Amino acid sequence: MTNIVITGCSTGIGLATAKYLQSQGIKVYATVRNSAHLSVLRGVGLEHSMQLDVSNPHDITRVIENVLEEDGKIDVWFNNAGYGQAGALEDLETDFLREQFETNVFGLHECTRQIIPVMRKQGYGKIIQHSSVLGLVSLFGRGAYNASKYAIEGLTDTLRLELKGTNIYPILLNTGPITSNFRKTAMKKLKENVDIENSIFKANYLDNLSKKKSEVPFNEEAVFVAHVVYDIIVAKKPKPRYYITKATTILGYLKRFLSTSMLDRVLGKIG
Repeated sequence: MTNIVITGCSTGIGLATAKYLQSQGIKVYATVRNSAHLSVLRGVGLEHSMQLDVSNPHDITRVIENVLEEDGKIDVWFNNAGYGQAGALEDLETDFLREQFETNVFGLHECTRQIIPVMRKQGYGKIIQHSSVLGLVSLFGRGAYNASKYAIEGLTDTLRLELKGTNIYPILLNTGPITSNFRKTAMKKLKENVDIENSIFKANYLDNLSKKKSEVPFNEEAVFVAHVVYDIIVAKKPKPRYYITKATTILGYLKRFLSTSMLDRVLGKIG
C-alpha cells in the first residue's frame, strides 16, 4: 500500500487531503504540531496520526523512524505545514519575519533534508512542497509570507537539479485562494504583531480585517488540493509544478508575459 506523511493536518488543506487520500486507499500518516489536535484526527478515522512540530528536528526524526518501523518505506512526503504573517514589511519586527521562516522554510527544509536519505536508500520517492501563488507574485502586506514562499521556490528548483536521475521527485504546489483557516490565522497574527493604530497603513489593515472569505475571487474548497495530491501520488512521473486555482493560473501567466511595472499595476489593484 502506498503511504504518505503530511505535515500540518489540524485544519484546512492538510486535514482535507489526509481524509481524501485515505478514502482512496492511501495509507496516511497525518501529523499536527499540537498534540491536542490528535483526537480530532483520530475521530475522523485518521488512526495513524502523530504529533510533529516541523521546527523541532527531533520530532521529524521520530516520525520518520516510526513510519519506517511500521512500513519500511515512505513513498511520499507532503510539506504542507505553514502559516501567513500579515503586515507591511516596515511594520514587522525582524523576529516575526524569523518566526515566519522557522515554520514555512526552515521546518520544510529540515523535513526535506531528513527524508532524502530515506528515499535515496529505497530508490524512489516524491516530496511535495506547498508553495503558493505568492511564491510567484507578491501582494501588498504579505511580505513575510511572500518571502517564505519565494524561498521554497528557490529551494525546490535547486533540489530538482540536485536530485536529477535519482527517481526522487520534488514537486511544487502553487495554491491560490483555498477555503481554510489561513486568512483567519493571518489576520490574528496581524493584530498580535503589528501596531495597527500607529501604522501609516492603518486604513488598509482595517479594510482587510473587515473582509469576508466570500469576497476572495476564484476560491476553491480544500479538497480541490487533495485531488491534485492524489494525481501526483499515482503519476509515474509527476510534473515539477502544479498550479492550483484559476487565480494561480492567471497570475502565473501574467508573471511570465507582463513587464515588472505592468504586473505591479495589476497586483496593486488586487492587494
